[in-house]
Amino acid sequence: MQQTQEYDYIVVGAGSAGAIVASRLSEDRNCTVLLVEYGGSDRSVFIRMPSALGIPMNSKKYNWGFESAPEPHLNNRRMNCPRGKVLGGSSSINGMVYVRGHAGDYDEWEACGAVGWNYQNCLPYFKKLESHQCVASEYAGSDGPVAISGGNNMRNPLYRAFIDAGVEAGYAETEDYNGFRQEGFGQKFMTVDRGVRASTSHAYLNPAKSRRNLTLLKHAMVTRVVFDEKTATGIECDVRGKMQMFTARREVILCAGAIGSPHLLQVSGVGPEKVLQAAGIKVVHDLPGVGENLQDHLEFNFQYRCKQPISLNSELGLFKKALIGAQWLLFKTGLGRTNHFESCAFIRSRAGVKWADIQYHFLPGAITYDGKVAFKGHGFQVHVGHNKPTSRGHVRAMSADVKQHPEILFNYLETEQDRQGFRDCVHLTREIMRQPAMDAYRGEVIQPVAEVQTDDQIDAFVRESVDSAYHPSCTCKIGVDAMAVVDAELRVRGVKNLRVIDSSVFPTIPNGNLNGPTMMVAERGADIIKGCTEPAVTMAVYTDPQWHKRQREGTPLRAL
Repeated sequence: MQQTQEYDYIVVGAGSAGAIVASRLSEDRNCTVLLVEYGGSDRSVFIRMPSALGIPMNSKKYNWGFESAPEPHLNNRRMNCPRGKVLGGSSSINGMVYVRGHAGDYDEWEACGAVGWNYQNCLPYFKKLESHQCVASEYAGSDGPVAISGGNNMRNPLYRAFIDAGVEAGYAETEDYNGFRQEGFGQKFMTVDRGVRASTSHAYLNPAKSRRNLTLLKHAMVTRVVFDEKTATGIECDVRGKMQMFTARREVILCAGAIGSPHLLQVSGVGPEKVLQAAGIKVVHDLPGVGENLQDHLEFNFQYRCKQPISLNSELGLFKKALIGAQWLLFKTGLGRTNHFESCAFIRSRAGVKWADIQYHFLPGAITYDGKVAFKGHGFQVHVGHNKPTSRGHVRAMSADVKQHPEILFNYLETEQDRQGFRDCVHLTREIMRQPAMDAYRGEVIQPVAEVQTDDQIDAFVRESVDSAYHPSCTCKIGVDAMAVVDAELRVRGVKNLRVIDSSVFPTIPNGNLNGPTMMVAERGADIIKGCTEPAVTMAVYTDPQWHKRQREGTPLRAL
């Protein structure tokens, strides 16, 4: 064991949250910050080029490669759970979709015991991180580190057709789903900066790396948090095969994500006593909620043949891909500069639902997650998922060795409410896609086939076809109840000098992709540590005044 080195703060994980926390804390030149990351450089062209997103997501070099236990309500399928193992973490391998969630999601957090985490308190931090290139309003940030763009701004006519179909189905068009009105159809935004992925490594670490008070340690696996009784004093770390100790004069801050943070707490002796004892881990502090309350989004694809030769399917041959790559390398233009999800929608599943709980991503191609054509010929697909699940899972250490992956069980679709949510997804999507705006493009439906009609048939299709949207969260939740892991200032309950700042602290999962909310939590968490939080604002958000009576405001031109 090498000699111990001391820092004021030790941040574990240089991902969506950790890169921000380390960057913001190191703005104070009077404190020293150590940022520890197991992965390496994010300079690969496949990370930086937005359209290549399927490559790093499926790479063992950049992805931890987590997998769930057999899911009992999904035909015992094991589900992929990719997490970033690289500078920028999951922001370097994700789909770059930028969604804040609905204001109601954050008011829900406060109602769950996360005092001070309501929408009016969180909004300044969304604005603080954004440099929005498509929206100029009091709801959007304009000078933050993270560029928010529109890719190629819906040049393909299929994007617009999807929006028009939603309007014909009785839904509103919204200019900014992150602003006053989430509910409706409109353009989608992405974390892309002048054609380059705007990960937190790109946006926060690159400008901060030259600071003398910030030390970045790569290829280092944190094996445990070190405690003196119930006070965190530092970390033990495997650095390229050599064990080292690092001491934190002030705090250790875990930013290892919804899988990594609870797992590291558990192998360090903080977690449910029965789980720790079963894994052979010495108990430092019995904290029942660590690793519990796991939540995620599911989605599946509606796929259609396209009657016109305008889809992305014609661009996926090796020669076309080479041309796309060359154009991007030389000019940062063309199809390489976008994630291809350029239109979207948020709708409510039924009357009585107060804010949107169904999300759509439209793709002008029929493509698998690894970037392959789903079928021969032209096609398009719309990703749809029910985003407010009530099912709950867990993350549990299997041994004291942090290198052994934990047991991950999402328990997807355990509840009838969640199963009904996906039935609603099927019925409502079919109605949207049969509107006149899609007539010129909509060919044969590939999935789900027309014969899938009854509840039992839909349930069977969903169990077989649904995939994770890769949004694990909520395993170290903020709160005051017995299952809460951190308090409203993100301090681990029952121990000292230890915080968690990442998506694991969400009490409930927001309606949308999670990179935006995770960055917001990191920005606010850093300010909490520094003792200088932004004041709350008062901003109105749209809610259908008749939400308790109707599922949407208008009447579809073609009803089911």
